[in-house]
Amino acid sequence: MSISGERKVWVGDQVHDGIADREGIITDAKGGMYVLRPVFTWAGTWTAPDDKEMTLTLSREQRPRRRREEG
Repeated sequence: MSISGERKVWVGDQVHDGIADREGIITDAKGGMYVLRPVFTWAGTWTAPDDKEMTLTLSREQRPRRRREEG
């Protein structure tokens, strides 16, 4: 958790990347750099230099539950 009590984003989380203006899933984090992929495909990854412009839309814990509900 951050100082404000807000949970930091991490690998597996679905986020909105404000810089790229895209929804994606974080697939890797190295040295402060985040690698994201589109929500419904593995093709077309992009990177974000930090998490300052990312908004958590679905946590990694919530994603499997949502998939079961929709599937």
